[in-house]
Amino acid sequence: MPRSTALSPAPTTALPPVSRALVAVAMTLAAWEQRRLSRRALSRLDTHMLRDVGLSVQSRADETAKPFWRE
Repeated sequence: MPRSTALSPAPTTALPPVSRALVAVAMTLAAWEQRRLSRRALSRLDTHMLRDVGLSVQSRADETAKPFWRE
């Protein structure tokens, strides 16, 4: 039977500590960038669009005032 070309599961051995730390840093930076972009997009919505997504102007102001590192 031919061998499957599907990706095999990740190896069960853990990454070295430095690699784990670098992956964690990269994931944190990606989350921060996503928050920054989301808040920027939210800040551009007009009142009608805010109402469509169930937000008030005040909740938009509260969310967009947060720094990117804060959830």
